[in-house]
Amino acid sequence: MKPRIAIDGPAGAGKSTVARAVARQLGLAYLDTGAMYRAITVAALRENIDLEDGDALGRLTRRLQLDIQSGEDNQNVIFLDGENVSEAIRLPVVSRGVSYVARCPEVRDVMVDKQRQIGARGGTVMDGRDIGTNVMPDAEYKFYLTASLGERARRRLAELTAKGETLELPQMISEISARDKIDSERECAPLKAADDAIHIDTTEMTTEEVISTIVHTVNGQ
Repeated sequence: MKPRIAIDGPAGAGKSTVARAVARQLGLAYLDTGAMYRAITVAALRENIDLEDGDALGRLTRRLQLDIQSGEDNQNVIFLDGENVSEAIRLPVVSRGVSYVARCPEVRDVMVDKQRQIGARGGTVMDGRDIGTNVMPDAEYKFYLTASLGERARRRLAELTAKGETLELPQMISEISARDKIDSERECAPLKAADDAIHIDTTEMTTEEVISTIVHTVNGQ
C-alpha cells in the first residue's frame, strides 16, 4: 500500500499548499480536511445557525451531502449538496467561524469518519489539525508545520489581498491568534503535534524548501 502522510499545524503555516504539492510530486491523493469543516461553516452561516449550537450543527452536518473531487493542480473541489463552494469556503467570514464548527464533537464525528475512510485506502496526503494524532495516527509519515504568528498573518493577508479582500495586519494577527487558542484548547481532538511527528518551522523557509524537505524525507534521501 502506498504511504499515508499526515501534515498538521496551525492556521497560516502553509499546510494546504505544501500538502497539495507533496501529493503531486509523490503521485498520491490529497485531502484538505480543513475545507470540509469550512463547507459546513458555509452552510451554517447561510442558515443562520449559531456556531456554538452543537446539536444544530450536528443535524446540519448529517443531512448535508459533501463531495470532494480532485481539480486542476491537485486542488480539492468542494461540493455541498451539488453546489461548488470552493470559493465560498475561503471567505474571511468563514475563516473567522470555522474553528467554532471544527471543535464541535457532533460535526467532527461525521467528518473524521469520512477522513478515516479515505485514509484507509492508503496513498494519501492529508492536512489539518489532528491528522497525525486522531485521523491517521498510524500514518507512515507525520509532519507538523509551524511559523511565527506574524509570518502566518502576513501570508494569510497576502492571500486575501490577491483576492481583492481588504484587511489590516493587526486584525489578521488577532484573528489567527484567536483561532490558535480555540484550536489548541478545544476538548475534542485539539491542535497538537503527534509525538512522532517531524517538526518543520517554515518561518524562514520558502514553500519550495518545505516541499523538498518532506519529499526527500519520504523518499529516504
